[in-house]
Amino acid sequence: MRSFAVIGLSSFGYHLCKHLTELGAPVLAIDVDEEKIDDIRPFVQKAVVADAKDKDVLRSLGLEDFDVAVVTVGEPIEVSILITLYLREIGVKEIIAKVISEDHAKILDKLGASSVVFPERDMAKRIAYTLRRSILLDYVSLGEGYGIVEMGAPSEWLGKPLAALDVRRRYNVQIIVIKDVLSDSVVIIPSGDHVIKDSDVLVMVGREEDLEKVEKL
Repeated sequence: MRSFAVIGLSSFGYHLCKHLTELGAPVLAIDVDEEKIDDIRPFVQKAVVADAKDKDVLRSLGLEDFDVAVVTVGEPIEVSILITLYLREIGVKEIIAKVISEDHAKILDKLGASSVVFPERDMAKRIAYTLRRSILLDYVSLGEGYGIVEMGAPSEWLGKPLAALDVRRRYNVQIIVIKDVLSDSVVIIPSGDHVIKDSDVLVMVGREEDLEKVEKL
């Protein structure tokens, strides 16, 4: 299990710490606000009050021994920039940083951040995509115009086997999982003889424009 240092306990950072811990990962939470540290302390392996803008402080915490450091400080961006720079200089293997703009992302990329995330923007896109059509249950963007959707089966597919529907050729999407909401059964990469039922939830991957065509059936 990989180890994580989460720097900055914004709402995003707080919930990230909790979810990582629930998944069994060791987490070190860092923030200058003692009250925030007290709030997260029961949920993580270790929580410390520290100023991450001080490179000597970061080095003293042994962050280079963690597999991943997540910088959840978005604003002011100069703080995020400084922390990312120091993490790279002390030898942290992987740095993931929250950003608030494309320019912010470009700067951190130049400084050596392994990847950046736009939590608010990405969640807004995900919610907007699923709200747009009632058939959609969930959506995950894969970038570059590709995504994964979870949706109820189109009515015209009901009672038909996948082989007859020929979804991959006709719609250029791939059904990777089928979940039956009544029996809670899950089929990974279903075979062509699987007959679609009205209780089936389909998880499909493909280009967003092709997925949208399926949504409109």
